[in-house]
Amino acid sequence: MKINALKGMRDILPAEQRIRDYVQRKILETYRASGFERISTPILEDSENLDKSDGGDNLNLVFKVLKRGEKLDAALAEKSGEPVSAAELSDMGLRYDLTLPLSRFFAANSNSLQFPFKVIQTDRVYRAERPQKGRLREFVQCDIDILGDSSCNAEVELIDVTARAMLNIGFSDFTINVNDRRILRNMLQTMGFAPETLDSVCITFDKLDKIGASGIEAELREKQFPENAVSSLVSFISSGKQITLDSVVANCSDSSVADDLKYVISTAQAVSGGAYKVEYSPNLVRGQGYYTGMVFEIASSAFSGAVGGGGRYDNMIGKFIGQDVPAVGFSIGFERICGILLEQGFQIPDEKEKCAFLYGDETPFPEVLSYAEKLRKDYAVSVIRKAKKPGPQFAMLEQQGYTKFARITDGQLTVK
Repeated sequence: MKINALKGMRDILPAEQRIRDYVQRKILETYRASGFERISTPILEDSENLDKSDGGDNLNLVFKVLKRGEKLDAALAEKSGEPVSAAELSDMGLRYDLTLPLSRFFAANSNSLQFPFKVIQTDRVYRAERPQKGRLREFVQCDIDILGDSSCNAEVELIDVTARAMLNIGFSDFTINVNDRRILRNMLQTMGFAPETLDSVCITFDKLDKIGASGIEAELREKQFPENAVSSLVSFISSGKQITLDSVVANCSDSSVADDLKYVISTAQAVSGGAYKVEYSPNLVRGQGYYTGMVFEIASSAFSGAVGGGGRYDNMIGKFIGQDVPAVGFSIGFERICGILLEQGFQIPDEKEKCAFLYGDETPFPEVLSYAEKLRKDYAVSVIRKAKKPGPQFAMLEQQGYTKFARITDGQLTVK
């Protein structure tokens, strides 16, 4: 039997799990205080839903689940020894994010939901990534979404609530970057990319942090996009020139889109009160094809890469019900945040000191539990039978974070 977790998945030890629990608690407290309600959905989704979800490159990373029993036998028999594809043998897969399951959930339960629907999801998702540092096959996403509100106030509220969650966790030096895919697409068309190729261009452009300008150039050339368009985009990326919102807006063909973007940024800046920054970022893409409008990410000079992101996806729910429902969401990078805190040696501020209550046979166990319950007013108490050789036991307990030790000596309880 193998004792190690599967590649791309991992076991989590108690010290890290305490930090994860703390981060999730602070996030949920913030979200619930802002009127958002939590739901849960299954980890499995129908293959048809996954295949038609416009999930970009993530669709290549879906863990497919084999048909079972007679369905599997029939699929194999139908081919009679001919090559068979994974799609023919699979009828469901593990969810790769929480947006698709939410859209299906809303379509199935909209008659029971309040409008606009403000929802929390914190759950595990799965992607068949090549395992490496920072890229797992199983990880937790932490989302809030507003469904049924087409106004830009929904974007402002998500930025505000997500930023307050970051502040409540303990982060301060961060920026929320904002762009609009419609403005970005207008810019790409001006550079020479054909409208029907823009989704593919954006998927590549979204990899800028991972592969750099040279990687973007190589991938776009491999996709055989026009040379002049590729050169224009690479020059745009590499110029280092400060591109202002006003300069981009001046060249935008739809003034209402530009006005909405300016409104969200200026309003979110006012709401922030200087506690964090909100800025326009012309390089911000967000690769999923289901985004239809504004997109945003959380960045900080204190760590590389984004620690959260999201955007508007007004067309997703319509795939299920035949009628578009406005929707916008923001996801906090739960795994990234927990990893950063762990590396920094983060200490949970409101955590009680850990106390080990070491007992022996001379004290009846009900009496031990009674004493322990009294101590729990001040400490997190674990009752542990004392070892014959106390030295190694004390060393192990101290290593596990115990700072206090309780014992009963001559009928008296002592804590040191």
